[in-house]
Amino acid sequence: MAFHDQNNNHTNGEVSKKPKLSFSAITDTEIQSEFSHHDPTVARLNNGAFGCCPSSVLAAQRQWQLKSLRQPDHFYFNHLQKGILHSRTIIKDLVNAQHVNEISIVDNASTATAIVLQQASWAFQEGKFNKGDSVVMLHYAYGSVKKAIEAYVTRAGGRVIEVPLTFPVTSEDDIIREFRHVLEKTKSEGSSNKVRLAVIDHVTSMPSMVIPVKELVKICREEGVDQVFVDAAHAVGCTPRVDMQEIGADFYTSNLHKWFFCPPSVAFIYTRKSVNSVDLHHPVVSHEYGNGLAIESSWIGNRDYSAQLVVPTVMEFVNRFEGGIEGIKERNHDCVVEMGEMLVEAWGTHLGTPHHMSASMVMVGLPPSLGIMNECDAMNLRTHLREFFGVEVPIYFRDGGEVGCVSGYARISYQVYNKVDDYYKFRDAINQLVSDGLTCAFLSS
Repeated sequence: MAFHDQNNNHTNGEVSKKPKLSFSAITDTEIQSEFSHHDPTVARLNNGAFGCCPSSVLAAQRQWQLKSLRQPDHFYFNHLQKGILHSRTIIKDLVNAQHVNEISIVDNASTATAIVLQQASWAFQEGKFNKGDSVVMLHYAYGSVKKAIEAYVTRAGGRVIEVPLTFPVTSEDDIIREFRHVLEKTKSEGSSNKVRLAVIDHVTSMPSMVIPVKELVKICREEGVDQVFVDAAHAVGCTPRVDMQEIGADFYTSNLHKWFFCPPSVAFIYTRKSVNSVDLHHPVVSHEYGNGLAIESSWIGNRDYSAQLVVPTVMEFVNRFEGGIEGIKERNHDCVVEMGEMLVEAWGTHLGTPHHMSASMVMVGLPPSLGIMNECDAMNLRTHLREFFGVEVPIYFRDGGEVGCVSGYARISYQVYNKVDDYYKFRDAINQLVSDGLTCAFLSS
């Protein structure tokens, strides 16, 4: 099977010609140099968890840090706000927001989630929402988001409704059908309680799949859901073009340190201009309280803001690749699907989603003979792969209910620094475990 690297397309082992670029495209050697700080002994197949940051961006970050430390007052009064505004403007264009004031920069998607749910909590406490009004979320919502809903909504008297989803998934239609069914069922119960907020993932974390967010937002509008919040922690740099006008959500957040090459930690939250944002506040209250979410978020006290200031440098980095960030995403998707197919062919299993429902991450079925029977087994296998084979990859347990069925899936990521040998190393590690007859029951003992 031919493997497609960052710069060449291979057909039957031959390199196809491409149009001559009008700029000096980054080379494979330069890519590896940009990520030379990665541990060379580890096959890093988990970019989705912590992301990555190239050396050129880290160098720019260090310059911002030194500028701040050299003369803090001068930095605060003359550089910080201008720099953050510049980053917000780039993000605004990147996601096609209408106005820069719709974009606020925060630490991560968890902070953005707290901002949205804090507003909902206050609405319950102040009587704007009634006890028993609900928040709808997907069954595969991220664990910390579920905890945040519990902390902000359930404690305030709200009800939580989960939309059940199956895995493996075969079609977007299954998700759309189940989502609509839950909202229609809630409405048909005849209760006076309303669905105040829908929390929808753009790319679920585990198991990983791309959710048809535009269609689900449309259903929310049709069914009278007050507001829609899209948790898109993985989306920017991972899925096809993210467009706020097309998606149509009230709130949208994405990390920039996962797939957009920023250092940790930086994310943005989009708040639609037509939304009443008076009650949207950063959970850390500082001197800018009351001046709008974007300004509040740009100063939450003395801290390191350098990750928020290097967005222009990140844009310079991604534009060294043919097609910029869109080209990177397309190649990453093609490569991770190809590597996923290579692995399931080697193990006689299957992928967890159709190709078009994968972004830069794919769920790869593991051999049933490994005996993954619970979440503890999945974690033990992950640890064993890290410590004894130098492979870093998250493992997902799915209770299939039948002996001999695939119950464990690996979530493999592909980012520009990955090489085919990383995936061969993973394949060979699993093959060795199977050949040796080692099971998760042995690992747990």
